[in-house]
Order: sequence, then C-alpha cells, then structure tokens
Amino acid sequence: MSAMNPYAASEAAAHARTYDDIWLVAGQRTPFADYNGLLRDVSPTDLGIFAARALFEKSGIPASEVDAIVGGNMAQASFDTYYLPRHIGLYSEVNPNVPALLVQRLCGTGFETILAAADQITLGKATVALCVGTESMSRNPIAAYTHRAGFRMGQVDFRDFLWEATKDTAPGASMGDTAENLARRYGISREEVDRFAAQSFARALAGWETGWFTGEVAPVVNAKWELEGYQARALKLADRAEVCERDGHVRPTPFEALQKLKPAFGGVQTGGNSSAIVDGAAAVIVASGDWVRAHGVKPLARIVAGAAVAVPPEIMGIGPAPAIRAAVAKAGLSVSDLGRIEINEAFGAQYLACERELGLDRERCNVHGGAIAIGHPLGASGVRLTTTVARELQEAGLQYGVSSACAGGGQGVAIIVENVK
Repeated sequence: MSAMNPYAASEAAAHARTYDDIWLVAGQRTPFADYNGLLRDVSPTDLGIFAARALFEKSGIPASEVDAIVGGNMAQASFDTYYLPRHIGLYSEVNPNVPALLVQRLCGTGFETILAAADQITLGKATVALCVGTESMSRNPIAAYTHRAGFRMGQVDFRDFLWEATKDTAPGASMGDTAENLARRYGISREEVDRFAAQSFARALAGWETGWFTGEVAPVVNAKWELEGYQARALKLADRAEVCERDGHVRPTPFEALQKLKPAFGGVQTGGNSSAIVDGAAAVIVASGDWVRAHGVKPLARIVAGAAVAVPPEIMGIGPAPAIRAAVAKAGLSVSDLGRIEINEAFGAQYLACERELGLDRERCNVHGGAIAIGHPLGASGVRLTTTVARELQEAGLQYGVSSACAGGGQGVAIIVENVK
C-alpha cells in the first residue's frame, strides 16, 4: 500500500473511547468443538450457561456479585434464543433481579459484550458484569422466510442459514470472496496463506501440549441445572461422550497437507487455511476498580480502550487494522507499544493483509495459534481473544496487548488491555 493511510477516514469516524478504572477480572471458555462434533446438540444458551458457571467456579467469584449481564450471539440456533442472556443469568445463579442485554456486532459480538459492560460500569449502571459470548454453528437452521402465507408451486425456498448468512448482499460477495479481494490487493500468495495456517495449527497444538490452554478452558460434561419454580435445563454431549476436553480442530496439520486442498473461492483460500467452523462459548467478568480493590481480587488485565470502525464491505477483513489504530490513538499509544496482538483469523489472507497494513511482527501475534486452528464460534470469539491476550501478557511479562477482529458487512473492533503488575 502507499505511505498514506488508506483507512484514515474509517479511523476518524471510529466509535472509540478509553476506560479509566475498569478491569477484566477472569475468563473461562468451553473447548471449541468441531462442526457436528461433540457439542452439536447443545443450544447456544446451554453452552453459555456452562461457560458462566465454570467461570464462577474457577475464579471463586460468587454469581451473586454480578449486577449486569451482557450476552452475545449471532445465529438463533434454538427456539428460545430470544431469551439467551436472561436464561444464562438465571441458570448460572446470578441474582434473578439483574437485567440482561443481548448485543450483536457480527464477528465482533464477543468484543461488544465486554465494551458494553465497560460502558455500563462507566455510566454507573453496574459494578460487576458477566459477559458471555456463545455460538452453535452446528445448530444453525435450515430456514425459510417467505412461506408464512403458504407455498406456491415450484417456489419452496428452504436454505442453509449457515451458508447463506455468509453472503453479504450489498457487494454481492461471500465472506470468502472478501478475503480473496484482500489477497489481490496486498499481493498475498497461496503459499503464504498455507504457511501461515500451518503455523497457526502448530502454535495451537503446542499450546495444548504444554498445558497453556488449560488455564482458560473448562472441560464440558453432561449437566442438568435446576431452578426452583422453573423448568430445568440440561446439557448432553453427542455420541454418548462423557466429556469434551479440548479444542476439536487443533491437530497436526503440515504445510504439505494444506497445499493439497482445493480453493474454496477460486483463489488462495481453502477449507484448511480459513477459520474452523466450531461450537463453543466463552465468559468473562468485567468490574470496576473499586470493586476489585475492595474484594482483594487479582484481575487478568485493565481494560484500556476500545474501538469499532467501518470499512468497505468488499474488504471487510481489513477491519482490525483501522480498529487497532483507532484504539491505540485514543489511548495515547502506538502499535509498537503492543507486546501481544490477537487478531481473529477469519481467513488466512485476511489476517496477513492486516499484518502487512500494520507492519506487525509475527512473533508478537497469535502466539498460541488462532481461529484457523482453534475455530471461530462467531459470538464467542471476541471473549476468547480478549481473555487469551490478557493471559499472554501475564505469561510474557509485557504491558499492553490488543484483541481484534473483522466483522461481516465491513467492520472492525479492537480492545486494548494492560497487564498491571
């Protein structure tokens, strides 16, 4: 690209702000199970309940401390998903008088749960917020939108929601097409994308083999949750399994194997170098500094700033670049100040375009692998990425980090966190 910033207008129009004394206290997630795998029968609500309850158990923070709930979810993958954030609160034993909010910013939804909570705390509406992002890709429906008044001969129109929803009807392009647009714009080759994907798999595999991911992943087991006066809810794994322990898509995946795969969109992207389709949920607690100090809690990180930007829909994957720039500018920092960077790997070419646009050092980015290996459960990814980057800062003894993602329709979102020793 030219020396001039091609996304300056996006950054100038960013919704960005800094936060003074708000903390990411703790985080937990489920394993991310492969599409149609062990979590295929579990509703996104029940995945979210499991993640929230695991968070309270692991952190030792009582659910009774929560006075705000923010849920994030993309696809309504059960008939009662309208009630998702409310049910997550009720069945994770949060005070039933605490209000619940559902947010949605496509693939940036998980980040938005955290930013919405930080905003609520800043406005004095809440002190301790439970943020849960959850997604069942396997339960995406086969849907029809035009048959309420009946069927016409030859015009029955049921479609795969999971496939159709990835097509942006404004530019007339699938999400994969937008990655191919970036590959052409930034001169990214198939070999580069496959080598990056192989690295993502290798890093994620190492993260599991060394036990690093056990610090944020709670194994999922069959469960039943009773609530006095109300219907019980339950979670049952598929295939008569008793436990889902680790991310299902993480496996040895050499470059040579990736090279054999056919292009999915006529260019550099394949099923192997794009984000894995998975089911899962992630939860964090966001709290005010006064509450953290009063309870003697050691938080994961301070939430420094957040930003959301818009970019042209046909190159939606570049969104993290201007979002990160807008967030660091608002915080009075520079990209070089970021010791750890987590950018969601929606597509390999999409990540590489952001890396080139920002001039990033790969050794600081996605150091434990990314969504190509781990998977991208749409509403949950932002919660996972923010938890992960906070833990990485503590692991490396570094000060600032950022989590970020692109979003369909042409958006980007970023959250800067600080490791306060």
